[in-house]
Amino acid sequence: MKRIAWWIGAVLAVTALGGGCAPSIPLRSRAETIPKETVKMTPGRDLLPPILHSNEWTKPVPLPAPVNSAGAEDSPFITPDGNTFYFFFTPDPNIPPEGQLTDGVTGIWSSEKTGDGWSEPKRVILMKGSDLSLDGCEFVQGDTMWFCSARKGNYRDIDMYTARFRNGTWTDWKNAGEKLNEEYRIGEMHVTADGNKLYFHADRPGGKGQVDVWVTRLVNGEWQEPENVAVVNTGETEGWPFVSEDGNELWFLRTYKGSPSIWRSKKKDGTWSKPELIVSQFAGEPSLDRQGNLYFTHHYYKDGKMLEADIYVARRKP
Repeated sequence: MKRIAWWIGAVLAVTALGGGCAPSIPLRSRAETIPKETVKMTPGRDLLPPILHSNEWTKPVPLPAPVNSAGAEDSPFITPDGNTFYFFFTPDPNIPPEGQLTDGVTGIWSSEKTGDGWSEPKRVILMKGSDLSLDGCEFVQGDTMWFCSARKGNYRDIDMYTARFRNGTWTDWKNAGEKLNEEYRIGEMHVTADGNKLYFHADRPGGKGQVDVWVTRLVNGEWQEPENVAVVNTGETEGWPFVSEDGNELWFLRTYKGSPSIWRSKKKDGTWSKPELIVSQFAGEPSLDRQGNLYFTHHYYKDGKMLEADIYVARRKP
């Protein structure tokens, strides 16, 4: 969730290591790159567990292995059918970006639903073998993936890209363009199910605070000037938006009592209502399946230092 400095460091590392001139980096398993001294965090050892503020869901619990590990799982995205799960992984959030850039594991991973859990996650490759990039904040709709990337040739430090799913592989990745990246300055984002609105966070001029939630509409194939979603924004940071498949709920992250928290706004008479707090205390980046099950990132902290991160789920009650 707090990855801006990390991503900027990644850009500097890409430049320093020569971009596409670097040798091919071998892929590795997640387990072999997690520091040997790392102790897996559990709810029983968590000093600052997530706090649920709604009776619509069951108590949040971490997803079991093999999704969660002793490393840092972040940026969850669940497909609407609940069958495919994407997330960002790095073995140690305290390793500098130049180390993560060449570790062979940091990036986007995916797992498939099985009869009794989830399959062993696989790395989603979004670069050629000799290229260097750090990819994350993935959003998937049909055969299209949007993702952010620190790589050579960007308009800015971190750009949004798209990729297509072809014959079982993500391919045809390309920059989302100058308008979205340089002019609109989109951050982590969500496209509505009808494809006509793109919600994103940004620190654009005219906002209410540090980072706000914005929306741009697709008209005749062109994304229009973004509008501030004023009802959900404050002087604090709001971002990491997610819109439910039916378009009636806008979920986002807000800083609350010093840490990230998850909020929801419902659509009433065509407009977004005043948001309500759903989960607080180092909880963020919400993603929901069409059953209403809530997936989010929880970061474990001790003495002001982040130890690791896991993906949690709160099941929607019948």
